[in-house]
Parts: sequence; structure tokens; C-alpha cells
Amino acid sequence: MSPQSPSAVDDVLAEYAGLQAQMADPSLHDDPSTARRVGKRFAELAPVMSTHQRLQAARDDLQAARELAADDASFAAEIPELERTVAELDSALTDLLAPRDPHDGDDVVLEIKSGEGGEESALFAADLARMYLKYCERRGYRVEVLGVTESDLGGYKDATLSIKAKPGATEGVWARMKFEGGVHRVQRVPVTESQGRIHTSAAGVLAYPEPDEVEQIAIDETDLRIDVYRSSGKGGQGVNTTDSAVRITHLPTGIVVTCQNERSQLQNKARAMQVLAARLQLLADEQAQAHAAEGRAAQIRTVDRSERIRTYNFPENRITDHRIGFKAHNLDAVLDGDLDALLDALIAADRQARLEAQ
Repeated sequence: MSPQSPSAVDDVLAEYAGLQAQMADPSLHDDPSTARRVGKRFAELAPVMSTHQRLQAARDDLQAARELAADDASFAAEIPELERTVAELDSALTDLLAPRDPHDGDDVVLEIKSGEGGEESALFAADLARMYLKYCERRGYRVEVLGVTESDLGGYKDATLSIKAKPGATEGVWARMKFEGGVHRVQRVPVTESQGRIHTSAAGVLAYPEPDEVEQIAIDETDLRIDVYRSSGKGGQGVNTTDSAVRITHLPTGIVVTCQNERSQLQNKARAMQVLAARLQLLADEQAQAHAAEGRAAQIRTVDRSERIRTYNFPENRITDHRIGFKAHNLDAVLDGDLDALLDALIAADRQARLEAQ
């Protein structure tokens, strides 16, 4: 790794000092929205500041050890370990200063859709949804199930999850979950298969950031078709008694957003409009930065068995991520929410690509 640019470090130091000054001003909290944004950015820069301070201290210790060793050879024994510490911290700081996805601190919406494969695809989509719910539980993420459409056998034709980080977290959900967008392929013997043959089917996942505040997106009401229907699935008393679920179709783009989690039609419509605004913001970002977002725009072109990012092979208990060649024989653990090793590998590959692009 090449050493970090002094100007990049100086920029972060200056921004951090400015944020500290803002947070010390009591008037900041008169505007909760600005206070959240400042606090979030302050938390994001904290690891950079901590690593920078440790690196400076380690460099000072190394210089002192070298000066002392010139007069007393016994101090020379400390030099190799201090050199290793400086190198490790220098590499860590370079890593932290690498170009970042501007949405890494954001929350995430996941849409999971069944594809080719009929009921088996819907059952697999439900497996994926449960996998993400268990992973979020492990990470302490807060999950809101915005809507689910079940199949005849209890699978999911589609499901929409809103995932938020714990309050005060230094890492946003998007930084980890953004790699889930694409076609997921499953190989197993379906419950509907009487001959014991292995089938291949697929489900699609669309992942997009849901910032605390979506930038001003003008949505023309005449561009919307709003349908209301009776909520389905488990939800306690009141579910299936009123037409409270809302489906919003944005006619110019064909984007469809549903929400049935809230108790009233008005609440569901307001939440669906928030998600629609996030989808439209993502679309606007992609159009403005088409060269950088080409892969994201095509997360799910068609949910078929050929365009896949990952394969879940049940007979061999194997999971394979085709983008980075990752393979592991712990599919059962992954489906139980143990996704960190896979996501860490994807994050490392993405980070390396960003560094090489500098």
C-alpha cells in the first residue's frame, strides 16, 4: 500500500476539528436534523483520528528508541517491534483514507423477490429473508418488515426490509449490506420434488441506501398509482380487518413500493413514500454517475439462473460468491445469519479495488 497523502490527513484533521466545534455549540441541537448529520460524520471520522494519533505516538516512540540506541545498545531491541507497529498503523490509516462509498454510513432497504422456479424460488426467497433477519439480529441492526407477499406454500413472492444501524454506531449498514444486490442461485432438492432430483432456481435481491434524509426529490402525485389492500401475514390484532396496506407505483419508472407494517393506511402511505423517494434518489445518483454505478443499476436485470452473484449448494453445504471466488462449506451457518466472513471478504476486495483506482 502506498503511504497516505499528507493533504488527505490534513483534510480529515481540519474536518474533525470543525465538527468538534459544531458539537460544542449548544445551538446545534436546535436543529435535530443537522445535529444527527454532524454526529454521524463525527463518529465516522473517529477511527481515522484514533489511528492517526496512535501512528504519531508510535513514530515518536520509534524516533526516541533510535536516538537512545545510539548511546545505549540495549534500546536497539525495541526498534524492530516499533517499526512493525508503525508499518501496521500506517497501512491501517492508508486503508481508512481510501476512497469511500458516500453512502457507507446510510441505512439500507432490501427487496427480495422470487424468480424462475415457481414455489421453490419463493421458498428460497423466504430463506434469504430469514438469513438477513438472523444476521441483523447478530449485528444488533434494527429491522422493519415493510411488506411481504406469501406464496401458497409459505414462501415469499417478495419481501421488503428496512435495516438500520444501532444508534451511535460508527459503521452504517450500507457499508456491509450493499454487496447483497443481485441474483442468488440455489441448488437443492425442492420440497415439491418427488423423485429426489436436485433443482436449480433463483431469487433476486435489490439493495439500496436509505439515508436519514433523502435529498429533495420532487414526486409528482399525478405520476403515482396508489392501491390499498388488506394486509397479509402475521401482525397481531387488526391485521386483515382493514384495507391498510399500500402499494405505490411510480408510473414513469415502473418502481413499485409496498408497505403494510404500519397500523394505518396513512402511516403506510407515508412510509412507502419515504422508500420511493430513496429509490428515486438512487436512480438519480446512478444516472448522474453512470460509469461508477453501472453494476448497481443492473443488480437484477432478470431473475434467472444464469445472472448470479452467489450460489447456495445444499447437497454440498457450500456457498460460493462468484464475484470474488469465495467458497466455504458452511452453508448451514450462513443461512443461520453467519455472514461476516463472506461480507468481510467482499469488503476487502472492494477496498483493494478502490485503493488501486487511486
